[in-house]
Amino acid sequence: MTALNRRDTLLLGAAGMIPTGAMAQETPRKGGVLTVHFATEQRILNPSLQASTGVYIVGGKIQEALVDLDNDGNPVPVLAESWKSSPDGKTHTFKLRQGVTWHDGKPFTSADVAFTAMEMWKKILNYGTTLQQFLTAVETPDAHTAVFKYERPMPQGLLLRALPDLGYISPKHIYETGDIRQNPANTAPIGTGPFKFVQYERGQFIIAERNTNYWRPELPYLDRVVWRVISDRAAAAAQMEAGQILFSPYSSLAISDFQRLSRDARFEVTTKGNEGNARTNTVEFNHRNPVLADVRVRKAIGHALNIPFFIENFLGTFAKVGTGPIPSVSTAYYPTSGIPQIGYDVALANRLLDEAGQRRGAGGVRFSVRLLPAPWGEDISLFATYLQQSLQQVGIRVEIVRLDAAGFLRSVYNDWSFDLATGWHQYRNDPAVSTTVWYRSGQPKGAPWTNQWGWQSDAMDRTIDDAATEVDPARRRALYAEFQKLAQTDVPILTPIEQIFVSVFNKRVRNAANNPRWASSSWHDTWLAS
Repeated sequence: MTALNRRDTLLLGAAGMIPTGAMAQETPRKGGVLTVHFATEQRILNPSLQASTGVYIVGGKIQEALVDLDNDGNPVPVLAESWKSSPDGKTHTFKLRQGVTWHDGKPFTSADVAFTAMEMWKKILNYGTTLQQFLTAVETPDAHTAVFKYERPMPQGLLLRALPDLGYISPKHIYETGDIRQNPANTAPIGTGPFKFVQYERGQFIIAERNTNYWRPELPYLDRVVWRVISDRAAAAAQMEAGQILFSPYSSLAISDFQRLSRDARFEVTTKGNEGNARTNTVEFNHRNPVLADVRVRKAIGHALNIPFFIENFLGTFAKVGTGPIPSVSTAYYPTSGIPQIGYDVALANRLLDEAGQRRGAGGVRFSVRLLPAPWGEDISLFATYLQQSLQQVGIRVEIVRLDAAGFLRSVYNDWSFDLATGWHQYRNDPAVSTTVWYRSGQPKGAPWTNQWGWQSDAMDRTIDDAATEVDPARRRALYAEFQKLAQTDVPILTPIEQIFVSVFNKRVRNAANNPRWASSSWHDTWLAS
């Protein structure tokens, strides 16, 4: 077979032409250990409390959601066997799977669903707080029925598209006493999933083993999953080549290694299995800084960035120019016209800064800012450096402050100790799942990847709330076009680059990338060829 170049590999993988699942004639083999690259350690591992790929990559194997997505991106039953909704969208009834037990042997019931929804999703979960803001109760007429009651309509399609990421269930008997946020199970999770938590050695590894009482007969195939903590991308690539790691998710390797490994017959480098996790590179502004509170300054920063140049020279076929918080892969909600764009225009950037009263002083400097890049991926680090160099040309001095994951999350989302931050926004199937929370005011302090910018707009809040409760699909689409227009007009954050995550597999991994959020899903049917 002729080696594929980087562009061919990604395009073929995205189209499903590279075989990432088990071949039709193969029989799944039981046993083996799947070793996974874990690039960024997490403060918690419970996806009921924190929605992020870093949590899902571990917690999604141990805990389960009410529904997941199939190969075509459609909702399929997991802990919920079936569901129905009232015509007004205010009542959603889930029939739960019977005979399911928690890893500690206790039965899974509707009480667990009600507790998780009301105490975790609604009050703590970073994206759940907005999604479930109009949830008033979860009734439990019997042990296997959960009835969700809403003050305002919740479109069934939105709820089902959200639950694969925002519908993980936690055991009530473990969390009902004490502070949920400080519960030891947050780093030693107890779930109903195919794998049971065994051990977490910070800085080294996480281990989960086969759940022998799993409700899916004869599954899982794997004996264990081991996540190896490796923050150094070069070291992770070396371990892949040595066979010590079989899977690296979510663009965790260096861009140059993607190209090199794609030419090695042992590996697949692909965007397949990540279609449900499109991401946008962001520039986040702290509006508490009076300089950045001026929309002219924010737009000037956008106009100072030559995004096509950055993509061509640093990202290549991995990215394209972003046009707003709703990415082009969202065929149901992506607006095709009428959305303001902030293109590269240095002269306009300088003029806007002058108009905002930010004139050049000594050494040509207008003002200085602290930039915190998220430690998630190489592209974020590269983009932070490019941002620093670009803004220097228009008189803005940028100090880059690099922190580990915990430090970044605390500084940006809890302490608000930043001027600019660069990171990723992830789009998950519907704008109301994980996108509008970046713009809706009133988010709980400290909730990661939500509006912690000190920015509020009545028009934006109203549009977000109306769209999230609109049951007419055409009207929802129009409201999200208005949302995109407001976001690109007021520019509370910049979303200049659109990407899809890249995965690297050892070809021994079978039944891989077989749904749009595979890296986050359960791996119950994954197996290893000998």
